[in-house]
Amino acid sequence: MADYYFYYWHMPFRGQFVRAALAFAGKTWTEAGEGVISDLMHGSVSLMPVPFMGPPMLIDTKTDFAIAQMPAILLYLGESLSLMPNSHAMRAMTLKIVNDANDVIDEITLDGGRAMWTTASWEKFVPRLEKWMSFWEETGRRHGLTADAGFLLGSKGPELADVVTATLWSTMAERFPKIGEMLEETAPLTAGVTRRVSALPALAKLSAKARHDYGDAYCGGQIEASLRAVLGA
Repeated sequence: MADYYFYYWHMPFRGQFVRAALAFAGKTWTEAGEGVISDLMHGSVSLMPVPFMGPPMLIDTKTDFAIAQMPAILLYLGESLSLMPNSHAMRAMTLKIVNDANDVIDEITLDGGRAMWTTASWEKFVPRLEKWMSFWEETGRRHGLTADAGFLLGSKGPELADVVTATLWSTMAERFPKIGEMLEETAPLTAGVTRRVSALPALAKLSAKARHDYGDAYCGGQIEASLRAVLGA
């Protein structure tokens, strides 16, 4: 039996953060099919492993503990798999990074496709995306990060904050090269730690699997199509 049972759609996006944390920790997981997810979502709340509106959702098969919402899942994995810093302050900073990443992917998809990107709306958004990138850059700078060495919160080795950082920016940059170029120019320290952490064997293997399994897909649907249209991707 795998260590975890994971519910997410057949694409990277929000679910890739959970997959990356599991892969980084050397854990195994089985993914529920999309039919299973849909049946649960549209069925009785009383039959859900944990009340949830939509994936991701994770079940720890050893404890039968179920949790939904990406930041909550990562907090659980970070604490239970020793992926977090030792200090209360840096654990809180790690959770901030997770929530910032969650906000970025909400914004990049206009709150899950409530509207579609146009050239004008994207151009208006670019300065805000660059500001988001600067948050990672300044956080890293304050903790001794350089383009060639170090980790986001000053740890001796990669921790959950670094895995989240690498997953956010590498997944986006690989599928939308113009965003990758923006990251290199706006946040070179962040781009550097993203490359280093993404190159770790477990995460590089996961990235290759995502390419094989999902192709160029990022978040899917019309919102991805509109994002590709404005970025020429």
